[in-house]
Amino acid sequence: MRRRRVALCAVLGVLGVTAGGLAGCKQKEPIPTKPDVPASAVSAPDAGTPGVKIVLDPTIPPDATFGPNASTLAQLQHDFDTYSWNTFIAANWPVGADGGVDPTQPPGKNGDNPTVWQGWMPATSIFLTGGATPPAWGAPPVLPAICQGKLPAGGRFLTQVGKTPGLLNESVQPFDTGPLLDQQGNYARFEILVNQVMFNQIVSQQLYSKAGQQQFNAPANFTCGSTKTGEQGAIMVKAAWKPLEDPADVARFHSTQALVYTPASVNPKIQETCTVQLMGLVGLHIGHKTSSAAQWIWSTFEHVDNVPTQEQVKAGKLAARYNFFNPACTDCVANQTPPRPWDPNKKIVVNGKVFASQIVRVDVRPPLMVDSARLLNAEAKALLGGVNPKSVWTNYELISTQWPTNPGSCAVAELEDGSPAPQFLANSTLETYIQGKVPGVSSSCIRCHNNAAMTTGKSSDFTFLLERAQ
Repeated sequence: MRRRRVALCAVLGVLGVTAGGLAGCKQKEPIPTKPDVPASAVSAPDAGTPGVKIVLDPTIPPDATFGPNASTLAQLQHDFDTYSWNTFIAANWPVGADGGVDPTQPPGKNGDNPTVWQGWMPATSIFLTGGATPPAWGAPPVLPAICQGKLPAGGRFLTQVGKTPGLLNESVQPFDTGPLLDQQGNYARFEILVNQVMFNQIVSQQLYSKAGQQQFNAPANFTCGSTKTGEQGAIMVKAAWKPLEDPADVARFHSTQALVYTPASVNPKIQETCTVQLMGLVGLHIGHKTSSAAQWIWSTFEHVDNVPTQEQVKAGKLAARYNFFNPACTDCVANQTPPRPWDPNKKIVVNGKVFASQIVRVDVRPPLMVDSARLLNAEAKALLGGVNPKSVWTNYELISTQWPTNPGSCAVAELEDGSPAPQFLANSTLETYIQGKVPGVSSSCIRCHNNAAMTTGKSSDFTFLLERAQ
C-alpha cells in the first residue's frame, strides 16, 4: 500500500497538481489530475495484463486485481474499473430455478434475466418496526398490510422515492435533494440491498435495532473481501428504477414487475397505495469492502439513455430522447428539484404541463477517469453483445469507480477517508441534485459515507443503513 501512495505522489508531481494531492503528499485534498491534463500525461493502462480483464464470470471478485504497472494512476484506475465491470457482470448473472447462480447462462443470453443481487436482502426487511428480528436470509420481502398477496413472483418491493427514506415529508435536508421524475412525470423508485456476508453480520451483532446497537457498544467493522481467501466482503447495492409505460422500452432495460408502495402521510397529505408496475433499471451503485479498500470500492453504473453531459448540451450533441432530459425544451432549468408538494400518486402539473426532471450530468471527473470508463465500457459492451446483440445489459455503462488512494487496514474499525480518487463521483439517478465539485457538499461516495454513524453515535463503517434501526 505504501508503494501505491508514493508512486501516486510522484505522478501528481509530474502533472503539476498544486491544489490537492494524496495522503502522504504535501497537499491535503486529492485531485488526481487537472481538468486540462490529457490522460496521456501519465502511463497508459496495460489493458492486456492477464487477470485484469473484463470476463464473463459468475463469481463476484473478492477484491480488485492489479497488474504489474499498478504504480501509475492510469493503471490503478483501469484495474479498479475492470473490477467494477466484473462485479457488475457477476452481480447481474442469471439465477436458476433454485435461486442459485446458473453458470451456463451468461447475462443477457435470453435478452434479459433475473439477477443475483435481486435475491439479496432489502433494507426494508432488515430494519423493522420496533427493532424486530429480521426474517431468515432468502425470505420474501416484509410487506405492509395493504400490499399483502400482491407481490408478483420474483418481483421487487419498491417504496423509496429518494436514496434516503422519508424524503417526502422531510422539509429540511442537510443537502439539496428531492425526487427524480422521468419524462412522463413518473417518480423514480429506489431500493438498497445487502449481500449475505453483510446481512449475517448485522444479524449476529444485532445491529438491526437500537437496543442491539447499544449492547454492541462499539464501532461497526464489516468483513473485507480478500483475494487470498477468495471470500467476498460486505456488499451494498443501491438501485434506481423508473416505470416503463411504453412496452417498446422493455427491450432496452433490465426490467421487473414490482410492487410499488407509497406510505400514507399527513404533511404533505398522501394516500397509502400499493400497485404493481413494470419498472426498468436506470441506476446501480455497488459498494464492496475489500482488503485493498477498507473504505470500500464504489462502482456506479447508469442506463445509457439517462442524461446528457453539460458538454453535450453546450455543443448541441444530443440524442433524440433521454430518460430524465427533454432535448426539445430550451427553457427548462437543469438539475432543479421538482416543485412541492411531492405526492408519488399524482403527477406534478405546472402551468398546465406535466413536470418532468431536466437532469444534466455535471461531469467533474478528470480526463484520465473519463477515458478509462469509456474504453472499458466499449470492451464490456462488445463482450456482452457477443452473448446476444439484443442483450439489455449492453445498455448500461460504468460512470466511474471511486477507491481510496491511501487505504487503511481492515482490522481498524474507524478509518480516515483514505483520500479517494476520483475526488467526486455522482450517479445522476442517485445523487441527482448534489453533483459538482464543492467539498462537503457535492457527491463523494467515500467522504460522504465516512460521516455515517449508528443510532449510538458510533461509526457505522461507511454505511448509513444502521441509522435506520428502531
